Amino acid sequence: MKNIDEMREYLKKYDAEYLLNFYDELSEDEKAKLLNQIEQIDFDYMKELYNTKAVFNMEENKITSIPAIDKNKLSDDAFEQVGIEEIKAGKLAVCSMAGGQGTRLGFNGPKGTYMLELDKPTSIFETIVMKLKKVYEEHGVLTYWYVMTSEQNDVETQKFFEDNNYFDYDREHIKFFKQGELPLLDTNGNVILKDKANVFMAADGNGGIFRALGNKGIIAHMKEHGIRYLAIGNVDNILIHMVDPIAVGLMKENNIELLSKSFIKPTPEGKWGVFCKVNGRPRVIEYIETPRELLEARNEEGELIYGDAHFGCNYFDVNLLEKIVTEKLPMHAAIKKNKALSSIGQVEEIDTYKFEAFIFDGFSMADDIIVFRVNRNDEFAPIKNKEGEETPESAIKLYKEFYAKD
Repeated sequence: MKNIDEMREYLKKYDAEYLLNFYDELSEDEKAKLLNQIEQIDFDYMKELYNTKAVFNMEENKITSIPAIDKNKLSDDAFEQVGIEEIKAGKLAVCSMAGGQGTRLGFNGPKGTYMLELDKPTSIFETIVMKLKKVYEEHGVLTYWYVMTSEQNDVETQKFFEDNNYFDYDREHIKFFKQGELPLLDTNGNVILKDKANVFMAADGNGGIFRALGNKGIIAHMKEHGIRYLAIGNVDNILIHMVDPIAVGLMKENNIELLSKSFIKPTPEGKWGVFCKVNGRPRVIEYIETPRELLEARNEEGELIYGDAHFGCNYFDVNLLEKIVTEKLPMHAAIKKNKALSSIGQVEEIDTYKFEAFIFDGFSMADDIIVFRVNRNDEFAPIKNKEGEETPESAIKLYKEFYAKD
């Protein structure tokens, strides 16, 4: 690590000496931490992000639709049987993106630790374990579960698992890893401080999972244990069905590296990204970037041509993951208000740029994709907000209705 004199000289190249304005006021531990944070910053890359601010341009690209495979219209169980054999052979692992806090729920802690009133008080994490245990009961295989945390919640998440004895699931089959972070920038493109001792960092979006899978040894672990497929899902969807034999069977039999689940949007304006091909490559386009004529386009049967919504349940072949890791995904810029340290050492609210990659930005690295359409109420019960839509109450209702069918 650079010493303070070396760091001051280094920062001159980027007009960023201001990051050390309050260095002399810090404790020795704080000084070391700040210098380490600054040394991790790729200032050239941050400048590149600020100058480009990637925005998808519809007019410069050829957009075509992707026909979905509808689960309800599969005529036999051949794909399911193939998938079961792959699962029994340990070829599938699952991964939960669990780096978020429960702020929008009015909850102080990692979202996965949020407790639900089911048959008994049950955390979101435990709903996933319950499904993995059922797989073990049915197929005699312990599925590896990778849990992506964040710098913000990693320690608390791992302690929660320890305090709950890993929900009586095999400890060796649960692996934690942290997603990456990027500094926030002010509207002039400057890296900012959160307080006198810390650069203002934020998670690099759910698309950061690919680099984290590579950097934290998860892909290497998969290959070492003969795992071919990784199902990645959002932790806050308590009906997510990741150990899905039909999905795995479809990938195996069609020799396709990527499968993503969908459901039909109830209206053209539904706030989900839609599947398409851009210049022949798989992609999801956010609804805010999709022209209205595409959102409303219908086929001869009156169905929405771009009506399959991406809801965050994706299956990747390990070889595709390795390809994506080698690429720099486009980073999307969002302007958000944040309380940051001013040049005179006071915390004040300012506009900041936060840069994120999206998981579906990696789709274009695949030669093709299977869009696998499922029933929305069977696999989608998200917990996002304390009030309004996608609340714990609405998710619990969907969860209980689904399991009452069994």
